[in-house]
Amino acid sequence: MGGLLLLCATLAALVLANSPAAPWYEGLRDFRFGPESLHLNLSVGAWAADGLLAIFFFVVGLELKEEFVVGKLRNPRTAIVPVAAAVGGVALPALFYVLVISASGSSAINGWAIPAATDIAFAIAVIAVVGKFLPPALRTFLLTLAVVDDLLAISIIAIFYTDDLAWLPLLLALLPLAAFALAVQRGVRAWWVLIPLGATVWALVHASGIHATVAGVLLGFMVPVIATQRAHVRTGSTEQGEVIHEGLAAHFADRWSIPSSIIAIPVFAFFAAGVPVGGLSGLGEALASPVALGIIAGLVLGKSMGITAATFLVTRLPGIKLDGSIKWPDVLGLSFVAGIGFTVSLLVGELAFGQGGEEAQYVKVGVLCGSLLAAVIGAALLGSRNRAYRAAAKTAA
Repeated sequence: MGGLLLLCATLAALVLANSPAAPWYEGLRDFRFGPESLHLNLSVGAWAADGLLAIFFFVVGLELKEEFVVGKLRNPRTAIVPVAAAVGGVALPALFYVLVISASGSSAINGWAIPAATDIAFAIAVIAVVGKFLPPALRTFLLTLAVVDDLLAISIIAIFYTDDLAWLPLLLALLPLAAFALAVQRGVRAWWVLIPLGATVWALVHASGIHATVAGVLLGFMVPVIATQRAHVRTGSTEQGEVIHEGLAAHFADRWSIPSSIIAIPVFAFFAAGVPVGGLSGLGEALASPVALGIIAGLVLGKSMGITAATFLVTRLPGIKLDGSIKWPDVLGLSFVAGIGFTVSLLVGELAFGQGGEEAQYVKVGVLCGSLLAAVIGAALLGSRNRAYRAAAKTAA
């Protein structure tokens, strides 16, 4: 349901942004509110991308920590595979963009990092829609890859595209983060304690100039996975009357996954996907530009080749291999899905070329078309694999 809502919100945004209702849509998206003194006088679109999306990243952080502590990623030799895939999926798209720009003689080399990021929300939505019977390990692979990919992209932004990184708010964010960690380790679940601490961490990270969704991942990593004497939730009892407990990570993931999927992600998509293409003539002109071609080549070819090649190479090392339930056609399909750039790609494009001018428009069209093409190819490949797994499940039954 969350994936379908996200796709519907995306379609609605594209229709509105390219219809007579575009001024209304843009006015709503660009309406600003919030206290300027706290660096929080943001547009509605920014609140959705930085604020609501932090909820999604909090759930992702919880799920990833569970996998690293008690799941399949607890073995470093297994965890290194998606991490290596993420590195390949960042490096090769940037290389493809640079090659296209250099071959054309354009001077727009500053946008080399635009196709480097994976939009984790859209990528997971595609998996959710077409992949009911795909191996659960594949979703974990994509989650790990996408989070590492986003962290690399955010690091690139901080190093290459941020002129005024504020270290004081970043260091101050460690205080409420430590208080949040201490509270959850002691089993505190009261919303009036945890939410203010989490919001403070988010606000300080945002004020530092780093993409605020990082705060969501950090907060998720602070929550204990294994039930302890203090930090646990009772979930039932065995037939022998023994009480069953679970850790707070699973409890919080259950509680926050619904508002994340049903509210945060669709609202974010509605304000992120409204890219005007300027009609058929504007679309054709943009697609002929080196900037758009470089972005499309990076998202579609660079991502798929980088992720697949890095995965293949790292699994040639002794003792390192893919999860047994994942096959190479699954990796190929996933690599195309990871080519959905969108949010962070648009952010890098804005930092590289500003909000006005032809190049900024070419970036939007390139990101939109590249992400759409990668999503269609990835969905087709994974849909085919999903049918094969469904047929195998019926045969086994």
